[in-house]
Amino acid sequence: MANQDLDERTLNPPPSGDGDIETAHEEDTTPVAELEGGRVEELDPETRARRDAALRQVRKLGDPVLRASALGVERFDDVLQSEIERMGELMEDALGIGLAATQIGILHRVLVYRADPEDPLTALVNPVLEWSSEETETASEGCLSIPFVHVEVERPAEVRVRARDGRGEELEVQASGLAARVIQHEIDHLDGVLILDRISRVQRKEAMRAMREAQEAAIAGNGSDRPVPDSEAHSGASEESPGQGEGDSHADEAVPDASSGGWE
Repeated sequence: MANQDLDERTLNPPPSGDGDIETAHEEDTTPVAELEGGRVEELDPETRARRDAALRQVRKLGDPVLRASALGVERFDDVLQSEIERMGELMEDALGIGLAATQIGILHRVLVYRADPEDPLTALVNPVLEWSSEETETASEGCLSIPFVHVEVERPAEVRVRARDGRGEELEVQASGLAARVIQHEIDHLDGVLILDRISRVQRKEAMRAMREAQEAAIAGNGSDRPVPDSEAHSGASEESPGQGEGDSHADEAVPDASSGGWE
């Protein structure tokens, strides 16, 4: 699909403010964020505000765009460069380590990631998974689009991906460990696949229950109807087919109503 203006390529913008299910603590609470690898760090007010603003632009579970298959990019121009820069900034501000274009409502096969803080931001346009190892690793994954949920996901330990960069130059990325996991997670997003599809139905129900309980606890702890934001955590992955659990995983995708603390 040829690039157009961002507004034309972006679906309806997500709700902001109190309607978002990932909003800030009240000012008198201690802000914390669970980061990749299970680290927990306090956030200063400026970092927290930047993170909350970024999270309000990330589509959440239940938004149909997260189940859409992204379209290949055909035009490599300044508009695409701006899109990649915006994704990188949102990912960094949200304290994530990966982000797919569909997570911000853009149906382009574009992802960005930075698995190691010392590495430069990497953008993969039209990524194709060419090879994955027989060796697998299982580790906890979370997602900016699914707050409060972390599940154990099995994935190949190493992958080779063919893609293009933002200028259209061909890339071949050989990745292992965390980088391989992040790349696979984000390619899943581009195919409309979520981490909930890579676990059993029983595990999926448990994850949704945990999400609801965390939502309710956050509301009660804040003394308001504004829940605590969650961060995207990827750590550690045989590639299993989407929807491997029993039944239809999409049926469980109710979204917390931040304005009432209930469920839609």
